[in-house]
Amino acid sequence: MRSFRFDFDRSLFLALLLLLGIGLLMIASAGVLYGQSRFDDSYYFFKQQLLGLGVGLLALTFFQSVDYRVWKRFVIPVFILAVGLLILVFIPGFGTTVYGAARWVTLGPISFQPSEVMKLSIILYLSAWLSTKGQGKAEDFYEGLVPFLLVLSFVGFLIIKQPDTGTLGLIFIIAMSIFFASGAKLAHIGGLIAAGFVFLIVLIKLAPYRMQRLLVFLNPEHDPTGSGYQITQALLAIGSGGLFGIGLGQSRQKFNYLPEPVTDSIYAVLGEEFGLLGAGVVLALFVFIAWKGFQIARNAQDEFGRLLATGITTWIVGQAFINIGAISGLIPLTGVPLPFISYGGTSLAVLLGSFGILLNISKSAILKK
Repeated sequence: MRSFRFDFDRSLFLALLLLLGIGLLMIASAGVLYGQSRFDDSYYFFKQQLLGLGVGLLALTFFQSVDYRVWKRFVIPVFILAVGLLILVFIPGFGTTVYGAARWVTLGPISFQPSEVMKLSIILYLSAWLSTKGQGKAEDFYEGLVPFLLVLSFVGFLIIKQPDTGTLGLIFIIAMSIFFASGAKLAHIGGLIAAGFVFLIVLIKLAPYRMQRLLVFLNPEHDPTGSGYQITQALLAIGSGGLFGIGLGQSRQKFNYLPEPVTDSIYAVLGEEFGLLGAGVVLALFVFIAWKGFQIARNAQDEFGRLLATGITTWIVGQAFINIGAISGLIPLTGVPLPFISYGGTSLAVLLGSFGILLNISKSAILKK
């Protein structure tokens, strides 16, 4: 492996560093009381995030140094591994249920979410498969749409069994972006989106808690002490921050008012402490990553790199906008964390490794321009 060299897109890397720095600041602030009450350590979440960051930076260094085309040879075993890990969450002794959802696997002292591995795995698999198909094959009903739908349905079944509607929606968006970029027919894309909406309606009807989230979205004042409690407290936090915020560490909503202040709701704490300007800076950084990421995809040397960059960029930016939109009341709550900022070692490590692949693609994209 070659040493870490700055021959990739430096502005993209700088945007990442800024988000990581903001994330550490917010976890140190938002997790003080939460860590003290749960683990008798005010900086428990900060220390754990540092461990995840260390692993993630090692992954980023490795993946940015290895030619991205190498991973095309390993997509099938990686996909099989990701599927195996998803199945493992349902096996007693390995899977761990938290808040009624089986999303964690515990192997000795290590706990992680296999769905995070699946996000990268399906990006690699679809990018390799669709780039190998050749020009025009993605447009074909039997050679393009049917196998794509089978793969997506299989992965979706494993995700929804956990259940994890937010991750299912995100994987659907990622897969659709890759399928669209590969040259799929707009009619097929439209049909898949329509089918996705029908499936979502079925899921809402099957689970009362999903219906409650929809009702809260349509009317934020619906059940403010029950199903609407989190969004009510989040909007109070964002609103009380004003333009400039009330200052780092000064949030009041994080003191046992706002649920999950270091994960799902961390953007609300950020808005309260840094105001509209601080929240806007974070949003602008993700918009910048979107612009640079899709620019890298457009200038990639080959189809595999183009689809891979499209998928990774869609993942990062799509997940960010879902989290920000949900906690701001623009879409129903999903439980999707904010990339590079929310607490979560598995998510951070896998995201940084994926970002390393994007940086590696940018090397050839820079040379092509």
